[in-house]
Amino acid sequence: MDSGDPEAFEEGDRGNEGNTEQDKHLKNQLNTEEKGEKENKGDENEKRKERRRSGALWRSGWALSERLAINVSGMRYETQLRTLAQFPNSMLGDPRRRARYFDPLRNELFLDRNRACFDAILYFYQSGGRLRRPANIPLDIFMDELMFYELGEDIVNRFKEDEGFHKEEERPLPSNEIQRKLWMLFEHPESSSGARIIAIISVMVIVLSILIFCLETLPDFKKEEHHSHGRNSSENMPPHPSIFSDPFFMVETLCICWFSFELIMRFSSAPSKIHFFKDVMNIIDFSAILPYFVTLGTELAKDDDSSPTTSLAIIRVIRLVRVFRIFKLSRHSKGLQILGQTLRASMRELGLLIFFLFIGVIIFSSAVYFAEADHHTTDFVSIPHGFWWAVVTMTTVGYGDMYPATVWGKMVGSMCAIAGVLTISLPVPVIVSNFSYFYHRETECEHQTEYNHVQTSLWEDEEPEGEETEDGDRYQDPEFYPTEGICNPLNGTLLGGLCTGQMAEYTGGNMYLREPLVTQV
Repeated sequence: MDSGDPEAFEEGDRGNEGNTEQDKHLKNQLNTEEKGEKENKGDENEKRKERRRSGALWRSGWALSERLAINVSGMRYETQLRTLAQFPNSMLGDPRRRARYFDPLRNELFLDRNRACFDAILYFYQSGGRLRRPANIPLDIFMDELMFYELGEDIVNRFKEDEGFHKEEERPLPSNEIQRKLWMLFEHPESSSGARIIAIISVMVIVLSILIFCLETLPDFKKEEHHSHGRNSSENMPPHPSIFSDPFFMVETLCICWFSFELIMRFSSAPSKIHFFKDVMNIIDFSAILPYFVTLGTELAKDDDSSPTTSLAIIRVIRLVRVFRIFKLSRHSKGLQILGQTLRASMRELGLLIFFLFIGVIIFSSAVYFAEADHHTTDFVSIPHGFWWAVVTMTTVGYGDMYPATVWGKMVGSMCAIAGVLTISLPVPVIVSNFSYFYHRETECEHQTEYNHVQTSLWEDEEPEGEETEDGDRYQDPEFYPTEGICNPLNGTLLGGLCTGQMAEYTGGNMYLREPLVTQV
């Protein structure tokens, strides 16, 4: 083919164009394949990352679902770590605190504690916070266990509320230092030795006052009073009676001086004067000294024309009020305070008891009246006359001054006695339960300081706070977890995710875990 032929040139051009189109097609195909490879690589990377994430989540879930064996005084328990991890601030929920009880020979935690109490502790973790005391476990023992397992102050307070123990109201103290010392001295006998001495003196004066109140009623000491009852006694007696020379009156005066001094000191140092007058104990103290001053004023104001009968009646009523001084002992007696709280809390039950007795008295006094109506020597002349007999019979006292004589009357008396026993026995258990409640609450308050000092482990650090030790810097490092008294595991793996691999070494007699615990993943 001639090179100068135009047809040949056209055919060559068409061939070159075909080659160019093929090259473009090949390039496009290569680009498509490269993009596909890149996309495949990206998908593989995403899948690889997803597998890593899922593997991490699986390992974390595996760590939390790991079972932990707990030996409590020979009884073996098993639970999952995720169950204990619900309360990380508790002793069993914190890996570092529970590690001190780990036994590497048996691959378990060993706790020399009460087994029955641990059933309730384990149920607390399993139920997510429900704490119930076993019925056969005393409250003080269960409180010791709660403090050992370090469940937290909020949980312990909530448990106390469920048990019926209410938090005592805070008692304010005077702001002035002198008033505060006087208030503590006279109001809180347990605050100091001086307060105890004042409390002992107060009790002795109260007992002496009550003793004088009883002795002055003896016939040997009432001669002057009997002589003053005569018709012409006013002519032979001086304007003022000889009460000021009476030794009983002198001793009574000394007692009243102490009671008045004690009341004035408490009032002057009280943080709130309004609350002072509202306090029942202060009202009792005031009523204890009031009869003396009323008697003294009556004796001083009495003249020759006054009626001795009226004056004597007033004095007797005032003297009767003096018997309430015995309630002053309740300030120094926990037993009397518990009794008062029990009666106040059992007012409803006492009201029911009186109501039941009232119904029984009406029914049985009416029944015995009609049963004894035909008897000529009967003591039940009317229904009101039978009230006393019904009360005495229902309370099983039975003085014997009144009794039925007929057969029907004796049957009514028998039913009255049986009904009385049943009526009284119904509210009594509630009152006893209230007394037991207040008694145990008072006991719990007395031992509160002991509960706050229960040791949480055999290796509890007894060094004072703020004092640095040789390994103080090491303890601050989160990568190190001190665990005293634990030997190396036999296989290098502690059960329950306490540690993984050979990562324990001894330093100065103590073992430190070099890596974070599995449970913190």
